[in-house]
Amino acid sequence: QVQLVESGGGFVQAGGSLRLSCAASGRTFSTYGLGWFRQAPGKEREFVASIRWSGGSTYYADAVKGRFTISRDNAKDTGYLQMNNLKPEDTAVYSCALGPRSGTSSYYSDYYYRGQGTQVTVSS
Repeated sequence: QVQLVESGGGFVQAGGSLRLSCAASGRTFSTYGLGWFRQAPGKEREFVASIRWSGGSTYYADAVKGRFTISRDNAKDTGYLQMNNLKPEDTAVYSCALGPRSGTSSYYSDYYYRGQGTQVTVSS
């Protein structure tokens, strides 16, 4: 089993930045693609970004493209989501997940292991 723990969430004003971390324990982190998802109150969970197992390819939702950057450090079994120019509509619980090696899937159900999430609140 793999356990994922997110950290780095918090409260920030619009235009600010946060860096989320996703620490993995258990089986080899580097063998899986990594995805970030978010869920706002009263809304469905949505895809944010994903990255290939090797880190060579990244994918983003249109809503965050150009503002968010996904990365990973396989030596540290940790993934990251750098979020810049945050907007109030980015307010949500952000969670990471490990899934297919390609890292191309935007479907939460395709991912094998999922974290509990960290709250991000952006004020206007």
